Formats: sequence, C-alpha cells, structure tokens
Amino acid sequence: MNAKAQEIARKVLRKEWEKLSERERRVIKIFLDHAQVSRNTNRLFEDERTMGQRLADRIAQFGGSWTFILIFGALLLAWVALNSFILAGRDAAFDPYPYILLNLFLSMIAALQAPIIMMSQNRQAQKDRLDAAQDYEVNLKAELEIRHLQEKLDELREQKWAELIAIQQEQIRMLATLLDESLTSERENEKRTNQ
Repeated sequence: MNAKAQEIARKVLRKEWEKLSERERRVIKIFLDHAQVSRNTNRLFEDERTMGQRLADRIAQFGGSWTFILIFGALLLAWVALNSFILAGRDAAFDPYPYILLNLFLSMIAALQAPIIMMSQNRQAQKDRLDAAQDYEVNLKAELEIRHLQEKLDELREQKWAELIAIQQEQIRMLATLLDESLTSERENEKRTNQ
C-alpha cells in the first residue's frame, strides 16, 4: 500500500498497515479516494432474503401485532361459545369442555410459531450486526476526515504564524531604520547648533 495509507494507519489507528482488519483497510482506501462509505444496509439485507426468510419475517411481523392478538382472541371466544353454548344443548359439540382439540391446535400453533419468530429474530440480529459494522466504518471515516481537517488547520495556523513573524520582523527592521535615521538627524542637529 502507498505511504499515505500507512501513515494514516500509524497516526489514526496506531497500527501498522499489515495489522489492520480488512474493514479498516477499506475505510482508509475510501478516505484516500474521497468516496462514500455509506450503503443502505436495509436494502442489501432485504435483497438477499430467500422466500422462506421473507415468509418468516411476515409471519413474525403479523404474529407480534395487535391485529393477530384481536383476531386470535375472537377465534378462541367463538370456539368456546360454539362448543359450550350453541352446540352443547344439541349434543353436537365437536370439542366439549375442557376443549382438548383446542388445546391441541394451540400447542401446534405455538410449536410452529416459536421457531418462525426465532428465525426472524436471528435475521434481525444479523441486520443489527451489519448496521453496527456500517456505523463503525462511517465513524472511522469521519474520524479520518476530522483529523485531516485538523492537520489542514494546523498547517494554516503555522503558515499564519510564520507570516505574522515575518511581518513583525519587517516592522522591527523598519523601526530600527527609523530610529537610526532619527538618531542621525538629531546628531546632525546638535552639531549644527554647537557650531
């Protein structure tokens, strides 16, 4: 790698180029090329999903909503009302109290829903890791930019100080010349007055 990249690695990250991670090297290259680090991790993550992953995300999204809770509660109440009050008087109830068939269905739904929600949560954790990596890269590039600006400000400040010192030395030289001229003219005036 070029000397500038190695210098940045030593100054900012306090590591040698060979000891940098691939991400740190990429950020330094992006910084040197004045390119953008940011990418839309949401879009990248959404584009890479398989059919099963999209389905798991939708099921988990619906399963964790008030709509699901209200619909599911209404279905449970309807099941109980149908088997306990409507069909019970006719001896036609297909799942009389204690609702063993309902318990079987609820257990099957829970057995299927839990792994689907876990798949979706695992994908969300992956996405969070991608976001964290993206944040790290952006923060590292911002730090590089800030240090670069600080170096430029330091250079400008040193340049201004050098200019001020040069101006001050010129003023001192001019004052010394004026003082010499003044002293010379005073001496000449004294010689004239003494004669």
